[in-house]
Amino acid sequence: MRKIIFSVDDNDTNLIKIEDALSPHYDVMTLSSGKSMLKLIEKVKPDLILLDIKMPEMDGFEALEQLKSRSKLANIPVIFLTGTTDDGIETRGFEMGVVDFIHKPFSDLVLLNRVRLQIGLSDLIKERTMQLQRAYQNLIFILSDLVENRDKSTGGHIERTVEYIKILVAEMIKQKVYYEELKDWDVEVVSSCAILHDIGKIGVSDMILNKPAKLTLEEFTLMKNHAINGSYIIDKVIERTGEDSFLKTARLFAEFHHENWDGTGYPHGLAGLDIPLHGRIMAIVDVYDALVTMRPYKEAFPHDVAVEIIMSDSGKRFDPKIAEVFNSIKDRFKAMHEVNEYA
Repeated sequence: MRKIIFSVDDNDTNLIKIEDALSPHYDVMTLSSGKSMLKLIEKVKPDLILLDIKMPEMDGFEALEQLKSRSKLANIPVIFLTGTTDDGIETRGFEMGVVDFIHKPFSDLVLLNRVRLQIGLSDLIKERTMQLQRAYQNLIFILSDLVENRDKSTGGHIERTVEYIKILVAEMIKQKVYYEELKDWDVEVVSSCAILHDIGKIGVSDMILNKPAKLTLEEFTLMKNHAINGSYIIDKVIERTGEDSFLKTARLFAEFHHENWDGTGYPHGLAGLDIPLHGRIMAIVDVYDALVTMRPYKEAFPHDVAVEIIMSDSGKRFDPKIAEVFNSIKDRFKAMHEVNEYA
């Protein structure tokens, strides 16, 4: 598949020159302003951007700042096109994340070689990043298996909640619920981070985890520690590995999934929007799965009863906006539950 290059310049002559030089090798999309680039990039993600610095309305630095502020776009390599040799401009550009400068006027050969170099480096970085992500995911699966193997009452719970999160988050994005925060999420990656939400149960005794009766107040107090313990464990892994995105997302699920919208949850007693969005999402899918599956201390509730319980707690235990999205796709949750039940 051919790589996509955005060429952004308010000078038509430059755009034509760039397209003529690169189009035999790449799919080149020419754009006359930073604003038009930011609009198109919502639909088409390029492999590299050639960005003029001096443009009306929004210059190259402003456009670059907008790109770097969006997590899904921040890693797209950007080459600045400039007619100046000012060292200060180059220093500022490199500090903001530009990968190279091409000075005008430029030859077709120089342009093509610089683009080839950056495309090759970008592909190499992506490959190494994927290798690291696979290593982190393997680590996460091993850690989550430790929890599953100890807690006999929740077999399959972790994997099921990951699938429920995918469904719920995708629908939230579709319905524009908390869209400004969600628009930059990679749903697959963020959902997979939820697999560690109960990792703190490693520190809870087997007698409590597998007790076939209601926990005493003292036992429940010890059980509640799993949220903060999970955050602590993930922090230790981050310290050891230096990983600062995937595991930090996992920590949000682990630490905040038992906070309640009305402030009555644990471990911090946060309320409303003070609870990270990851925790507010996890709260609903975690409770849904707990309700519809059998545990040693209870029978499984029918799907419809589980939905009624969750909706009755909307605005109390659960974020009402997220609860409404859940209610609008409850049939999809039911279908997923039935697949898991008869698998």
